[in-house]
Amino acid sequence: MRALISVSDKTGVTEFAKKLSSIGVEIVSTGGTYKKLKEEGIEAVEVSEITGFPECLDGRVKTLHPGVHAGILAMRANKEHMRQLQELKVEPIDLVIVNLYPFKETMLREGVTREEAVENIDIGGPTMLRAAAKNYQDVAVVVDPKDYDKVWEELKEKKEVTLDTKFYLMEKVFMHTSSYDTMIADYIKKERGDREFHQTLTMTFEKVQDMRYGENPHQRAAFYRQITKQRGSLVDAKQHNGKELSFNNINDTNGALELLKEFTEPTVVGCKHGNPCGVGSGKTIYEAFRKAYEADKTSIFGGIVVANREVTKDMAEEMHEIFLEVVVAPSYEKEALEILCSKKNIRVLELKDIEAPLSPENYDMKKVNGGLIIQTLDNQLYEEKDWKIVTKTAPTKEQLEDMIFGMKVVKFVKSNGIACIKNKQTIGIGPGQVNRIWPTIQCFEHARELLGEEALKGSVLASDAFFPFDDVVKAAHLAGIKAIIQPGGAMRDQLSIDRCNEYGIAMAFTGMRHFRH
Repeated sequence: MRALISVSDKTGVTEFAKKLSSIGVEIVSTGGTYKKLKEEGIEAVEVSEITGFPECLDGRVKTLHPGVHAGILAMRANKEHMRQLQELKVEPIDLVIVNLYPFKETMLREGVTREEAVENIDIGGPTMLRAAAKNYQDVAVVVDPKDYDKVWEELKEKKEVTLDTKFYLMEKVFMHTSSYDTMIADYIKKERGDREFHQTLTMTFEKVQDMRYGENPHQRAAFYRQITKQRGSLVDAKQHNGKELSFNNINDTNGALELLKEFTEPTVVGCKHGNPCGVGSGKTIYEAFRKAYEADKTSIFGGIVVANREVTKDMAEEMHEIFLEVVVAPSYEKEALEILCSKKNIRVLELKDIEAPLSPENYDMKKVNGGLIIQTLDNQLYEEKDWKIVTKTAPTKEQLEDMIFGMKVVKFVKSNGIACIKNKQTIGIGPGQVNRIWPTIQCFEHARELLGEEALKGSVLASDAFFPFDDVVKAAHLAGIKAIIQPGGAMRDQLSIDRCNEYGIAMAFTGMRHFRH
C-alpha cells in the first residue's frame, strides 16, 4: 500500500504517518511535509523520485504529473488501466492525505495584499483531492485531520478502509473543495467591487454549533457563520453565562442588534418573537433602559435586551428581576456581570463592536421552497432629497427627532407596522397585520393598556409604508397624535394630507418604504 501525504495543516500528521509506516505503508511526500516527516525519523520518498521531475516554479509544480495522477486515478478492477500502469512503470497510490494552502487564513489577515492571497490559491492539492475522490472505490482520501483516527482504526483492524468510509471521505472532499473555491471567488468579487447578481450563486459558511432544536422542538438546526470579517456580528459574541443560544434566540437577537445599529446615542432595544417591544434612547444607558422597559413591561417577559453602552450595576439589578432569555452589550461593569450571571439560564453576551454598521457587502436572503431570494440590505432610512413636510403644520424640533426615532424602529417591525413615539421612547408598537388600520388600532390599544389613557397625547406615529386611505390619520387624531412620518407614494396621499391639515397634525414623507416580511 502506498500513501501520498502533502499537507499545509500538519496537525497530527506525523503521528498518523508513523502508524501507517508501522503496518508497511510506503509514504510519498512533498516539500515541507516531506521535510517534517524526515525530521521525525519517518521513512518517506520525495515525490520527485516517482515523477522523475524536480519541483519547480517555487513549488507551484510538484504533483501535477502523470506519475502521480495515473497512480491515483487507475481503477484497480479495470485490467486495461492496470496494464497501462505496469507499462508506464507507475505504482498505484492507495491513500491520499492532503489539505490545502491556507487561503482563508491569508484572506482574513490584516493588510494582506492581493498578490499574497493569490499565491495561496492551491492548485495541485485540489487536483489530487478531486482525482482521489473520483476514484473513491480504490483510494481513501483524507482532507480533514479529524479523520486520521477513523482511517487508522479500519486499517489496523481490517487491513483496508471500508467502501462506506471511502464514500464518506469522498463527500468531505467535494464539500471542502467547493467551499475552498467559493472563498476564492468571493475574495475576487470583493477585490473587484462586484455586486452583480450573477447567473449562479455560490456561498460558503462554517458551522458555529449544532443546536438542541430549531424553531420548534421537532425541527433540527445548526448555526453557521459567514467566512469574512464581520464586526459587530452575533457570531463573534462572547457568552458569559447560560445555556447555548437556541434557534429563536439567535434569530430574535440578530433582529434586535440590527435595530440597535440604527442608533448612535445610548439606546436599549427590547425584542420578542422578532419584533421590537420596547425601544428607548437617553442621555445615559440606564435612562435608555428604563424607557425601553417601561414601554412594555408585559411583552419583555422571556424576551431579549440589547444595549449599545456598558451595562451598569443599576441596570443589572433591575434586569435580574425580569425573566429574560438574552442580554447583549459591548461590556459590563464587574458587579453588573456578577448580578446577571447569578441567574443560571440567562444568556449574557459580550459583543465589543456592537455599534459597527452592517457591511454593505452582506445580503438579505430568504430560503423558499425550491429556491432562494436574495437582496441587498435595507441599510438606508431615507434620502435627504426625498424628505418633505407635506402639511401646513410643521413639526417641532422634538417631533422631528421622534419622527426619525420612530422610522428607525418601525423599519424593524414586521409589516404592516406602526410605532408611536414620545421623547425617544416607544409607547406603542403594532406589528404584522394584513392592512394598515389594524396595527394602528392595536398599537393605540396597547399603549393605553400599558401606559394609561393619556399616553398617546402629543406623540408621533411612524409607518413603514404609505397610507392607502385616510383612516389611519382619523384614528391618530382621535388618539391625540400630533405628528406622523410615513413614506408617502399612495394614489390617495392627498386624502391623508387634507385630513392632517384639518386636524392640525404635522406629516412628513420620507420617500422610502421599509417593508419587513
